Amino acid sequence: MNFINEEQKSTTINWREHLELIAAISSGILIGIAWLIDKNGIETSSVLLYIIAFLVGGFAKAKEGIEDTIKNKELNVEMLMIFAALGSAFIGYWTEGAILIFIFAISGALETYTLNKSHKEISALMELQPEEAWLIQDNGIEIKVPTASLQTGAILVVKPGERIPVDGHITKGITSIDMSAINGESIPVTKEAGDELFAGTVNLSGAIQMEMTKPSSESLFQKIITLVQSAQSEKSPSQQFIEKFEGTYVKFVVITVLAMMFLPHYVFGWDWTTTIYRAIVLLVVASPCALVASIMPATLAAVSNGAKRGVLFKGGVHLEHLGSLKTIAFDKTGTLTNGKPVVTDFLVRDGLDLDDTLALLASIESQSNHPLAVAITNFAVNKGMSITRTLQIEDVPGHGIRTITDTGEVLVGNPRFVGREEAEQFQQGAALTLADEGKTVIFMKDDKGIVAAAALKDTLRSEAVQAITDLKNAGIFTIMLTGDNEKTAEAIAKEAGLDAYIAECLPEMKVDHLKKLLADYKTVGMVGDGINDAPALATATSGIAMGEGTDVALETADIVLMQNDLTRISYAIKLSRKMQRIVKQNIVFSLSIITLLIVSNFMQVVDLPLGVIGHEGSTILVILNGLRMLNRIE
Repeated sequence: MNFINEEQKSTTINWREHLELIAAISSGILIGIAWLIDKNGIETSSVLLYIIAFLVGGFAKAKEGIEDTIKNKELNVEMLMIFAALGSAFIGYWTEGAILIFIFAISGALETYTLNKSHKEISALMELQPEEAWLIQDNGIEIKVPTASLQTGAILVVKPGERIPVDGHITKGITSIDMSAINGESIPVTKEAGDELFAGTVNLSGAIQMEMTKPSSESLFQKIITLVQSAQSEKSPSQQFIEKFEGTYVKFVVITVLAMMFLPHYVFGWDWTTTIYRAIVLLVVASPCALVASIMPATLAAVSNGAKRGVLFKGGVHLEHLGSLKTIAFDKTGTLTNGKPVVTDFLVRDGLDLDDTLALLASIESQSNHPLAVAITNFAVNKGMSITRTLQIEDVPGHGIRTITDTGEVLVGNPRFVGREEAEQFQQGAALTLADEGKTVIFMKDDKGIVAAAALKDTLRSEAVQAITDLKNAGIFTIMLTGDNEKTAEAIAKEAGLDAYIAECLPEMKVDHLKKLLADYKTVGMVGDGINDAPALATATSGIAMGEGTDVALETADIVLMQNDLTRISYAIKLSRKMQRIVKQNIVFSLSIITLLIVSNFMQVVDLPLGVIGHEGSTILVILNGLRMLNRIE
């Protein structure tokens, strides 16, 4: 039912997004036509078009402003903008009023778009939850039932290739489980009777029976969804500050305008015409056009700059946050590493030919679709080995492969399958050394003992070391949060040059560690690519996803590295910091002009035309300053 509700909300918001965007664009077109008509001196027609532009572009924001005012019993910026636009029109400045409406219409469309994206993120997660499961009835017959109807204690069958439908543990069978949906790791994990299973993970090989231990609403996968929802609903400190500033600004302007309508007449002896005229001029010059222009053009230019260089920002607020980061946390698999295991070492028994041995191992592994088997096969192919695909193999789920060759039985698999003691003693303990380096070791054994050992590892991205170095030079603390084991995590962290690492992290643990980092550093970035990273990406100040990552990671993240180039992170940070400097310059300048115009109006030094020129001129200047963000950052 939750999925249906989210889907319905997404559809409704999607329509709102399109309608508001169409209204904003239509308003802009009408303003352009009216301005051209004005240039030709057809005044009546232009006023009519301006009125239509007001109605088309301003309806949504006016409705929102009125509803919020009634609900909260307090005026807001939406109402101030409407008043400013109407006041401008009242004294004959239709163009200025219409432009204010147009800017706010665009703002409303972007807000709806952002809300729509957040609902899509939740829907994308929910689609990965299995909706049906094979239930074993008391009479032993299997039937397919909705996952939501299952009760704790239910016995289920999960066939090869199917997703685990609920949280539970294996009661019968042994298999390999793709845990990437939970821990992000590319190498499958062997599971046997008594081992825990998580909903959303994939059964790769053997058929198993499992017992459900938790309701669907309490599964680990459901917790991931809940974490994403809660993280997105929390308001950032910047957003809270902006909301407070807006309220204060509105109150100040409204009170000042009301005072200007009466006090000068009694205090300074102004006539009523002058008093009301000055109040309306104040309403126009005090409108936040210049403030809006101080931020938006610079932000859009910076976003465009990033997009040209492979960095996609999902909004200006995320670009702003990036420049203030004090630390960045990295996922390992698919983020710092390439996400696929490769053979790094190949050892053979003394007296055997290395090429022949590798060819035999690859011929056996080529019959399997296991990620480690594929890596070994590719390793042999790249070395020009001749692979025979006529061998008959027996897949032993969770252990390895058994086959019969001309010389007898051959086993390929983990140490437990070939004999742990023999594996540990092979080549004077060389396999143990490789394992200590964070590598996964696969052995081949014949009737005389261990024949060969292949060490595999998910290798570091070529640009990872440079990316980490750039971030550290920028004063940013770097840490890795990974679901992998301690040895592998230590090896990768050392190779990449990271400041710290935390191993064996489930999604909940990543979020907990991120919250601790947020408490210590205030602003924290998270870089990831998998479903399991989604809660952490949503929790972080800035969530950064790899372009080749899962749809859920891409939807949840605030920033996407489209070319999977980690060095783009430091470029994006430089971009953000420069944008913040320009925005601060613009804000100080625009507020200074607004203050000067307000004071000049009160002293009757500036008339409405000059006030409009000063007001709009300052807007143009801050826009031009913001467009400097289009230039490449060195």
